[in-house]
Amino acid sequence: MTPLVIAAVLAAAVTHAGWNAIAHGIRDQLTAFTLVGAGNCLGGLAVMPFVPAPDAASWPYLAVSGVLHVLYMALLMRSFSLGDFGQAYPIARGTAPLAVTVLAAVLAGELPDGWQLAGVAVASTGLVGVALWGIKGSGAPPQWPAIGAAAATGLAIAGYTVVDGMGVRASGSSLGFTAWLMVLEGLPVPLYALAVRKRAALAAARPYAVRGLLGGLMSMLAYGLVLWAQTRGRMAPIAALRESSIIVGAAIGTLLFKERFGAPRVAAAALLVAGIGLMLHAG
Repeated sequence: MTPLVIAAVLAAAVTHAGWNAIAHGIRDQLTAFTLVGAGNCLGGLAVMPFVPAPDAASWPYLAVSGVLHVLYMALLMRSFSLGDFGQAYPIARGTAPLAVTVLAAVLAGELPDGWQLAGVAVASTGLVGVALWGIKGSGAPPQWPAIGAAAATGLAIAGYTVVDGMGVRASGSSLGFTAWLMVLEGLPVPLYALAVRKRAALAAARPYAVRGLLGGLMSMLAYGLVLWAQTRGRMAPIAALRESSIIVGAAIGTLLFKERFGAPRVAAAALLVAGIGLMLHAG
C-alpha cells in the first residue's frame, strides 16, 4: 500500500471509532441508528448529482451489500444496547480480519502469503486481548448476549467488506458506489423506526438530531475512504489496518464512558499494531 492509501485508511479508522462512540452515547439505540441512517442517506443523496453513477456490473454487489449493511446495523445496535462500548466494539471489529482474509481468498482470489497469515494471527490475539480485558475491566460478569451479537456483527462486517471491495472495483467510480450504497443502507432503519414508532420516532430523535446526523456523515466519510482504498490495494491488509480503530475505540470508552483501560489493554493494543504491521509488510 502507498503512504496515501495508508493515511486514508487510518483516517477512516479514527472517523469510524468516532461515529460508533456517538451512536453508543445515545441511550436509545434505535434512535441513534435512525439518525445515523438518515445521515448516511442525506449524505449519499447530496453527493449523487456530482459523481458518476456506478457501472451496471456493480449493481448486484450493491444489492447484496445493502442487505449485509442493514444486518450489520441491526446487530451492532443490538450489541451496543446489551454491553459496554469497550467490550462490544473490539469484538465486533476484531472478528472481521480473519474472516475477510478467508472470504477474499475464496471469492476474490486474493490468496494470503505467510506474512499476512502471521499478521492475522498476531492481530487477532491482540483483538481478543482488548475484548477480554474490556470484560474484566468493567467489573461485571461477561455479557454473553452482547458478546454474541458483537461477534455476529464482525461476520457481517467481513461479508460486506469483501462484497463492497469486489463491487467498487467493478463500479468505475468509488464516489458513485459510495453514494448509492449510503442511500441503500441508510433508508431501512429510519423507515423501520417510523413504521414502529410513528411520530414518537421524530420526538425521540429531535434532542439528538445534530450529533446523530453528524455520526451518519462521519460513517459515510469513513467508509468512502475505505472503498477508495480497496480500489488500490488488497482487501485483507486494508481491513486489518482499518481495525486500528479498535485502539481509538478503547480510548474513547475510557475517556468518555469511564470504562477502564489499564496496562493489559495497552499490551493487547501493541499486539494489534504488530499484527497490522506484519500484514502491511505482506502488501
